[in-house]
Amino acid sequence: MRFQDRREAGEALGRLLAQGEHVRPVVLGLPRGGVPVAEEAARILRAPLDVLVVRKLGVPEYPELAMGAVGEGGAMVLIEDVIASAGVPPDEVARCAERERAEVVRRTARFREGRAGIDLDGRTVIVVDDGFATGATARAACRIARERGAARIVLAVPVAPPGTAASFEEADETICCAEPRDFVAVGRHYADFTQVDDAEVVAILRAAHGGDAPS
Repeated sequence: MRFQDRREAGEALGRLLAQGEHVRPVVLGLPRGGVPVAEEAARILRAPLDVLVVRKLGVPEYPELAMGAVGEGGAMVLIEDVIASAGVPPDEVARCAERERAEVVRRTARFREGRAGIDLDGRTVIVVDDGFATGATARAACRIARERGAARIVLAVPVAPPGTAASFEEADETICCAEPRDFVAVGRHYADFTQVDDAEVVAILRAAHGGDAPS
């Protein structure tokens, strides 16, 4: 399966999610690429939309390779086998985590524009990204949602490597449109995988919360 763009992927994901029953659902998009996907899914489900900020910790020499992730509320997930095989010392992991935590704070303030995050207590939280390879950021996001009181967590992505989606202990349910055998990278499964910028995320969230920035 190849999606035209993130919005088409969000529509497909939303239709798949709509086949289930979700009690008091709220959709959380992982910025930046997961937010346009989440917008479409939330529209189909008629559920509120918010953002959950998580940052990948990349191996210093190979930044696209995740060795973990950090997110709101101090959550952190480390992929110990990647750290060990890449030979990343603990102090370098700590420096990377500190740097990315600062970016989490910056992005949270930028995206929410002073709004408080939606209260997740007792709700079904649907965590949405545009796809994943290692899933480190998705794991961190699910942990954050759990810490914020989610009663049930659904991890939803359009595309993932075969078998990866089912391995998420952090989520109560994982929904994936496609797990192609030839998976190499998320972007390969989109005709248009143009980078989503901060302004687009802000605009989507502003529209979802009434169209105006807080005064």
